[in-house]
Amino acid sequence: MKIGLDVSGGDFAPTANVLGAIHAQKVLLGKARFYLFGDKTAIENEFVRLGEDSKDFIIVHAPEVIDMHDHPTRALSNKPNSSISVGFNYLEKTEIDVFASTGNTGAMLVGAIYKINTIPGVIRPCIAATIPCLNGKKSVLLDVGSNADCKADVLYQFAELGVIYAKNVLGIDNPKVALLNIGEEETKGNLLTQAAYKLLADSDFVNFVGNIEGRDLYMNVADVIVCDGFTGNIVLKQAEGFFNIFKNRGLTDAYLDKFNYENYGGTPILGVQGNVVIGHGISNENAVKNMLMLAYDVSKNKLSERIINAFK
Repeated sequence: MKIGLDVSGGDFAPTANVLGAIHAQKVLLGKARFYLFGDKTAIENEFVRLGEDSKDFIIVHAPEVIDMHDHPTRALSNKPNSSISVGFNYLEKTEIDVFASTGNTGAMLVGAIYKINTIPGVIRPCIAATIPCLNGKKSVLLDVGSNADCKADVLYQFAELGVIYAKNVLGIDNPKVALLNIGEEETKGNLLTQAAYKLLADSDFVNFVGNIEGRDLYMNVADVIVCDGFTGNIVLKQAEGFFNIFKNRGLTDAYLDKFNYENYGGTPILGVQGNVVIGHGISNENAVKNMLMLAYDVSKNKLSERIINAFK
């Protein structure tokens, strides 16, 4: 397997990304080859500084950087030699199997949609996150940030994408799907959730169990939880906030430690014709390693290919 990494992305580039790739390579024990996109001299110097050997990595020179302040769409065209642009070129040509970055999320979304294209039949690609539950299992929450405004058919399609992800990456045979709402009753919520409820309830593809409230998110009431990206992003950041509160107060808890962004590393973009994983901008080496491990799982399970087949 060939895994591409944007070495220039994130707040702690290139050090955190190079170290993360080194750690991931050691865990995978030859199961994957890493392609590192970024300034070649800077990457090679980082290997020397760390006392590590770069011979097992393929370094692809991409000297330009799309930073967090760049406009996503303009940056991809204005900086064709950036690590993100070159990485997507390799993914488009299938020279790598999956591409991961902790860089500009907007640029990664734009690149995924316009470089490798949306899967025919998918209205809007989305970002999925896994939520740790009290019983030790995981739920999929989507969307968590790419689509702040949605229509009912888009929410329904998020459920389809979530089911495919839960089946093929989390290994859940018949995922239970719920709609995040302000009440459990069918008539609760705004016009969007009421319309989405009807679509989900009438579906033969989705094992819909109804509405759930925010207090049920971590109870594994459902395996796939659907919401718009505005709501999902608030949920995700609030969970990270609770972890930070505990950490800052010197408190430790095995369950709450699972909300540490370092542990889940990244989130896949669902609905595009290739495997793309986005990591947190503040990712350290451990987070980058876990992002690459997720990228490996996503590619190994042929997630994009399975979604393509489901939408034929």
